[in-house]
Amino acid sequence: MNQLGKSDQFDVESLRRQASEIRPNEPGHQAAQRAVELNPLARQIAEQFRDNSYSPAMLIGQLRLLEFASLLAIGLLASMLLAPEPTQNFLPRFAVIAFGAALVVLLLQLADAYQIPMLRAPRRTMVRVLTCWAIGLTATLGLLYMIAGESHTAGGAIAWLAAGGLFLTAERQLFAFGIRHWGRNGVMERRAVIIGGGEPAKQLVRALEQQPDNDIRICGIFDDRRSERSPKVVAGYPKLGTFAELVEFARLARIDMLIIALPATAEARILELLRKLWVLPVDIRLAAHTNRLRFRPRSYSHVGAVPMFDIFDKPIRDWDSVAKRAFDITFALVALVLLWPLMIAAAIAVKVTSKGPVLFRQKRHGFNNEVIEILKFRSMYTDMSDQTAVKAVTKGDPRVTPVGRFLRKSSVDELPQLLNVLRGELSLVGPRPHAVQAQTGNRKYVDVVESYFARHRVKPGVTGWAQINGLRGELDSDEKIRARTAYDLDYIENWSLFFDLKILFLTPIRLLNTENAY
Repeated sequence: MNQLGKSDQFDVESLRRQASEIRPNEPGHQAAQRAVELNPLARQIAEQFRDNSYSPAMLIGQLRLLEFASLLAIGLLASMLLAPEPTQNFLPRFAVIAFGAALVVLLLQLADAYQIPMLRAPRRTMVRVLTCWAIGLTATLGLLYMIAGESHTAGGAIAWLAAGGLFLTAERQLFAFGIRHWGRNGVMERRAVIIGGGEPAKQLVRALEQQPDNDIRICGIFDDRRSERSPKVVAGYPKLGTFAELVEFARLARIDMLIIALPATAEARILELLRKLWVLPVDIRLAAHTNRLRFRPRSYSHVGAVPMFDIFDKPIRDWDSVAKRAFDITFALVALVLLWPLMIAAAIAVKVTSKGPVLFRQKRHGFNNEVIEILKFRSMYTDMSDQTAVKAVTKGDPRVTPVGRFLRKSSVDELPQLLNVLRGELSLVGPRPHAVQAQTGNRKYVDVVESYFARHRVKPGVTGWAQINGLRGELDSDEKIRARTAYDLDYIENWSLFFDLKILFLTPIRLLNTENAY
């Protein structure tokens, strides 16, 4: 295997494909994939990073929305107060002023005025900011006259220009102060872990530290090698443990990025690392700063001026996660409004036909392997219920009540999980969550599929792509586990809101097939 061909091009796509392929788990890998105990230093540092940091992309997006809404409000107020004869037709005026505000935001984007370094130093960009505002206002005034028949005097136009300019100046000064404050407090930063020690890691740390307006917080270094080849402290940062400990560290702390500090020519070692690490919901980058190879510009991205190969990206991030959360809340509320009579009927049926609680609570794996408690209508006799799900429900299982058999076949028992969606523990659509101790035969699912935990890079769902493709019910063979994992990973790779909508609307149709539901 040689990722560097004659053209000296690093084949990121091939490396990504080999790392993420569905493979049977080899006995030697099973122990490595189970949780390991962090050493005291690594646990102490991980606890310091338990809180979520604020993504710069989210912050910039909110700034764009704030400036658009504020310029729109200023424009509407100015149009009503400053125009000698304001138009009586509100809709054309609103549309033109909204277009002008959007144009200003677009011009600011083209002028790089939404870059974090520019936002940190607003005095350097104030001329271009005010120029964009003046161009946008000129277009707005012209369109108001042509479309809405609304004219403004020179004095009114100057007052409008001054109001918007003062707002942008003051707002960006406050925003710059906020960025510096959030940076010092660790609220707005990208938390990174360096993988690999020795001289390559030292050079990478130095290169990152030399970046002006650097938003990377290096949380530590992990390396499997002994101290003679990889010292305990590299460029002032402690080595926190081995690669096996790194997986547990990244699950405990809120890490944004893993940076591999190995030469691109160490292909076998990089591939071995990626097969362990790609299951984590983080960006994975391969530092290219020490490689004396010529790369095409599209082959890599940059952290500051440091080139990086983009191996894996965190799925459903930033504004995508906001859109998916809004989607979940909206449709979960709609479902509750439509289905509450069915849910009440199911609760009454469970209560009057067998002793015990209406709801069954079970520990399952959620996002990033966090343990969550999901809700279901109880479908088993209380004294026979299995919290661990070590023994899967089979056809004709005597533990299932008559009412429970109907609830399970129709999936009505899953409806309480709409409450899990509103609590943020589940998504409406995603890989189905499995019980923490769930297994087939005497083996846990992770012992069957090497990349099983990669399903947990996104929130689990009430319904999923695997279920749409007929994989409901008992997982009683290695082939079914691999097939379900493959569909789940395909969903993560190709996620979109339209994909979620498609799965959501196909779910009732697929529920008519009850062959494997019991």
